[in-house]
Amino acid sequence: MPLRGSGPPSPLTRIVADAGLTGRGGAGFPTGTKMRAVAERRGPAVVVGNGMEGEPASEKDQVLLSLAPHLVLDGLMLAADAVGAAQAYLCLPDNRPWLARAMLAALDERERAGTDPLPVQVHTLPHRYVSSEETALVNWLSGGDAKPLGSSPRPAERGVGKKPTLIDNVETLAHLALIARYGPAWFRRAGHADAPGTMLVTISGEVAAPGVYEIELGTLIGDVLALASPVGPIGGLLVGGYFGTWLDPRMAVDLPVTPQALRNAGASIGAGVLVVLPASACPLHEMARVLAYLAADSAGQCGPCTFGLPAIAGDFAELATGRSRGAALQRLERRLEVIAGRGACRLPDGAVRLASSALSTFTADVHAHVRHQPCQAVRYGGPARGVLPIPRPQAQERWQ
Repeated sequence: MPLRGSGPPSPLTRIVADAGLTGRGGAGFPTGTKMRAVAERRGPAVVVGNGMEGEPASEKDQVLLSLAPHLVLDGLMLAADAVGAAQAYLCLPDNRPWLARAMLAALDERERAGTDPLPVQVHTLPHRYVSSEETALVNWLSGGDAKPLGSSPRPAERGVGKKPTLIDNVETLAHLALIARYGPAWFRRAGHADAPGTMLVTISGEVAAPGVYEIELGTLIGDVLALASPVGPIGGLLVGGYFGTWLDPRMAVDLPVTPQALRNAGASIGAGVLVVLPASACPLHEMARVLAYLAADSAGQCGPCTFGLPAIAGDFAELATGRSRGAALQRLERRLEVIAGRGACRLPDGAVRLASSALSTFTADVHAHVRHQPCQAVRYGGPARGVLPIPRPQAQERWQ
């Protein structure tokens, strides 16, 4: 295995950079840049395939791993070679045991065929919302809990066992393998000039055909939703999952799925999540449920998670039930300003972004509840309950 930091980047690192591949796990960071940052550090590195899929509204990673395990493992091996890794890991959620069995079976096939120069260790972690965060994986693989490490150094600088570590989402690794096989020009034939390639999206909610779809980046959101056939009037569109943003569907359908276009609209596609909220569902009830889940599933390592998230969940619940004539709304707005930017990990900021977008997108519903008047859901025969998926609660000590 070559020492890194002692020569030019590997050809694959340059190829991936030329292709314009970005991470498909949520952050959208340029993959070639991550690879180069690890490869430039001296000494053996570590590579980690992230298949945790902590986002409750996403199913793309489990579908990919189930249908194309060898493609992901090809990408993991190629990434390991490119950055000079001496260790390779694949992290999976412990509540999807069939995924671990499928990947172990695929690794057994590869071992018998003698295709991989490096063994891959499969780890199953507690499936918490924040346990898929990069530093949570570093902490776990270094012998700790599956909790984010806050302001620790970036994994590329000091990751698993204090070694430079490349962590990529499993879909990112699958794209990497295809780029290595077919080249950057092939990858750029699909997608947008500023956002090349394809991505997997999970569409759910009020649609006739929920599921995982592969789309070209740059496709209009309306055309993406048409793949799943929305049913009935749409009350709102959640883009990017529970770290994402609520958008008015009338505006959102004309937005292309590119980072810049969504950023201009105050949103991000994140891990490729689109949830169609029916007009018969009360967005305030749904937000109260989601925020209560995020509060209960936090690592509890800072004040914003321990106290702030339960407080804003309670404010939304109070608004949803109409128990307050404005006091809850005023408290909520003050709390959102205080919580932002103060968490030990990104969870509080994500929750604040989601909550703030709900207040701005569903302003009419908010004011209807404050005034004890019927909201849109009532006019459409609701309120329908339980539209957004909420995982079963985990025991608080389940971090190991």
